Amino acid sequence: MPTVLALETSCDESAAAIVRDGQVLASAVASQIEEHARWGGVVPEIASRRHLEALPLLIARVLHDAGVPMAALDGVAATVTPGLVGALLVGSVTGRTLARLHDKPFLGIHHLEGHLCSAALGEPLPPGPYLVLLVSGGHTELIRVDGPGRYQRLGQSRDDAAGECFDKVARLLELGYPGGPAIEQVAVGGDAGRFQLPKGRVSLPEGGYHPYDFSFSGLKTAMLRQVRALQASGAPLPLADLAASFEQVVADVLVERSCRCARDQQLHTLVLVGGVAANRRLRGLLERQAAATGLTWRAAPLAYCTDNAAMIALAAEQRLRAGQSSSLGLGVAARMPLEQADRLYETPPCF
Repeated sequence: MPTVLALETSCDESAAAIVRDGQVLASAVASQIEEHARWGGVVPEIASRRHLEALPLLIARVLHDAGVPMAALDGVAATVTPGLVGALLVGSVTGRTLARLHDKPFLGIHHLEGHLCSAALGEPLPPGPYLVLLVSGGHTELIRVDGPGRYQRLGQSRDDAAGECFDKVARLLELGYPGGPAIEQVAVGGDAGRFQLPKGRVSLPEGGYHPYDFSFSGLKTAMLRQVRALQASGAPLPLADLAASFEQVVADVLVERSCRCARDQQLHTLVLVGGVAANRRLRGLLERQAAATGLTWRAAPLAYCTDNAAMIALAAEQRLRAGQSSSLGLGVAARMPLEQADRLYETPPCF
C-alpha cells in the first residue's frame, strides 16, 4: 500500500496531498483566484511567488492532518509538465529536495495523467479501454486509455481550450474571472436557445471535417459580434440568455463529439475530467446523452475537477506500482505530449 506525498503547482493553484492505496488521507489547496482576477487571468510571476509562500504551510498541514511522518512515505511526487515553467519549478524543486533529504523515490508527474486519474477519487475506474474527455482551462482533449501509462489522443482543440474560451467570453461580458463559474452562475434561468451560435469544426486537407477535433475561436468571435450588435441597438445586454446560449453550445459540441468518438472506437465508458467537468450543464447533458446511446459515464468528483495534488498522488502511486521513479536531475517543461509521459522515468532524465 504505497503512501505518497504529492505537490501540484502547474498554474495558479498551490496544492499538497497525501494518498495511500488510492485513498486521500489529506488534501489542501491554496487558491490564487482573487489575486489573478484583478488582472483578468493568471500572471505567471505572481503565481510562482505565491507557490513559494504557500507550499511549506500546505506540506506541514497535510502531514499533520494525515498523521503520516516523512519516514512513512513511499515516495514524493510533483507535477513537472505541462504548465508555467516558473510555477512548475517551485513544486519540482521542493519535491526533489524532500525526496533527497528523506531518501525517498521522486516521481515527476505529467499534469494530464493526474487529471486522468482524478475520476478514480470517486469510484474505482474500469479497466481499459475507455475514453476520457479532458476539458480544462488549458486543454480540451479526447484520450483513449488502454491502461496505466497507455494513452492515445484521438481528438483535441486546434485553438482555444474550452476553459480558455469561457474566460475570454466572461471577460467580454464583464463577468469576472474565472470565466467558467461566472458564466454558469449568470446562465441560470437564461434562454439557451435565444442566440444561434456556431459549433466550430476543423477542416480536413482532403475535404470534410475532423470528426473529433474541436475549435472554439469561431464561437468566441461570434459572441463578440453578437454583443457588439446588441450594444449598437442601445438595449441592455441580456446577460442570462447570452451566457446560457454560449454554455449550451460548448456543452453540445463536447458531448456530441465525445459520444461519437466512443461509439466509433467501440468504447463503452466515457469519463469526464478537468476544471470544466464541474459545469452542471455539461454534466447533465452528458448524463442524458450517455443514457440515450448506451454509454456508461463517469466524472471526477466536483472537489477534484480543478487542479489538486490528490490526483497527482494517484498518478504517482500508479507509477510506483509499476516499479518506476524519476531521476532527481529531472527538470520541468512547459509542454510535453501525454503519450510521452513514460519518458519522465528515464535515466538520464529527458529534460
